[in-house]
Amino acid sequence: MITQFYSIRTVEEALACVEAGADHLGLVPPQGLPGEISLETMREIVAAVGGRARCVALSIHTNVGELRQMVEVVQPDILHLCPLAHEITPTILRELRKSLPSNLPIMQAVSVVGPESVAEAVAYAAVADYLILDTQAPSIPGVGASGATHDWKISRAIVDQVSVPVILAGGLSPENVAESIRIVQPWGVDSFTHTNLRTVDGRVEKDISRVRAFVDAARAASSE
Repeated sequence: MITQFYSIRTVEEALACVEAGADHLGLVPPQGLPGEISLETMREIVAAVGGRARCVALSIHTNVGELRQMVEVVQPDILHLCPLAHEITPTILRELRKSLPSNLPIMQAVSVVGPESVAEAVAYAAVADYLILDTQAPSIPGVGASGATHDWKISRAIVDQVSVPVILAGGLSPENVAESIRIVQPWGVDSFTHTNLRTVDGRVEKDISRVRAFVDAARAASSE
């Protein structure tokens, strides 16, 4: 069971998450999103991790120039695209791939809102290397970071109908990740909001004890 954590902000935080068992580290560039960091810091984290975990670079944009610049500077292991659905259709994604390095896997976000999300996910799965099933927040310009769960039965239907690896996201915590795995049977699970803590100056950083608890709960559930 793959565990993925957003948003990693420093080299020290990244290495602590790796030691806690994280498999994927999510990095957010400057795009007006929670936990964003500079491209240079993203690159420092990728270099420091050195393959001990896979570094995932997120974007809510589809501009080819912006994406190519981020990929060239950061050199991530995976590109996570999470614009709103009308901004990146499967057709747009297919064309976008032609302008990106051919060996760069793409993780496409799907906002799970109802049964119609199954057909949407199936269409994306024909183009993307991974799907991440998330919950959209009205206040955030992209899919994810809502801290809220969605209907896991719909996510399970998606898992049953696609052949690409599926990561479940949206409101997952050390307390509910095991149940989500039992219901959805995903390839991986993702956490942002519920493995965070707020510092005295209002910044968000990872709560490493909760990261470790999340990893332990996910691994235990996947081995049942």
